[in-house]
Amino acid sequence: MKILVTGGAGFIGSHVVDAYIAAGHEVAVLDDLSTGSEGNVHREAKLLRLDVRDKEGVAAAIAAFRPEVVNHHAAQAEVPKSVADPGLDAMINIVGGLNVLKASVDVEVRKFIFISTGGALYGEPDVIPADEDHPLRPLSPYGTSKLSFEQYLGTFERTYGLEFTVLRYANIYGPRQDFHAEEGRVIAIFTSRMLAGKPVTIDGDGEQARDMLHVADVAVANIAALHRGTGDTYHISTGIPVTVNELFRKLAILTDYKLEPNYGPRRKGDVFRIALDNTRARRELGWEPKLTLEEGLAQTVAYFRQRVLSTH
Repeated sequence: MKILVTGGAGFIGSHVVDAYIAAGHEVAVLDDLSTGSEGNVHREAKLLRLDVRDKEGVAAAIAAFRPEVVNHHAAQAEVPKSVADPGLDAMINIVGGLNVLKASVDVEVRKFIFISTGGALYGEPDVIPADEDHPLRPLSPYGTSKLSFEQYLGTFERTYGLEFTVLRYANIYGPRQDFHAEEGRVIAIFTSRMLAGKPVTIDGDGEQARDMLHVADVAVANIAALHRGTGDTYHISTGIPVTVNELFRKLAILTDYKLEPNYGPRRKGDVFRIALDNTRARRELGWEPKLTLEEGLAQTVAYFRQRVLSTH
């Protein structure tokens, strides 16, 4: 089928594009390359260089390609940036998203897959792992913008009959992760600094915990969502909280890093401890994570080590 992936030049989106192409689909990527890279885009994918805030450009591009499915990864994904400039966050994540959504309805797209956030919607969760029905109380404008767009999808389903599936991601890591754009980049930052023998700084006391999922498992979930999960919301996660201190220790072993970490101030808008229950995704999407944290970290370190070697 024909699939449009917005944000398909980014770290996560590009892996999803690769998986769709490997499964035999025809893929176009809509990306302004502000945080993504042309080098991430599969050579068989068509690249449409556009900002989602360009309403006319987005409408024309989607009308020309006529996708059957739109997979919406494009986003302002930084919590601190959303705290500093909530208006910009809303312009990209809500208004930009609506440009893509309305253009999709206009060309009778069959299904809209929306990439939401697990970590930024629930505030400090009452239970760990939290499931999809946990009360929603975002701590950052980023979380609020994602939640708002989920509401729009329900409205568009009721008004226009557009099918949708929402995937709420845990903290994603793996090859191609850049240091500037995505949440969960602590692994990319730690690994690159450790390989270079540079000091590593941990925000807060390092006991904050995250649900860390390898990007290869994420790509498989996006394939499952093509035909399953219509009208519902799913956690794409491991369900296991890992502290930043634990990640530091595991990566130090893999990189043979001998320095002790420095500790800095906590970040505003960050949840302290979270993990996401993936029972619904297992049951209804037939998806579950395959890579253990140790396997995923080893693969990621190998990727960054190769990148360090190739730049010298």
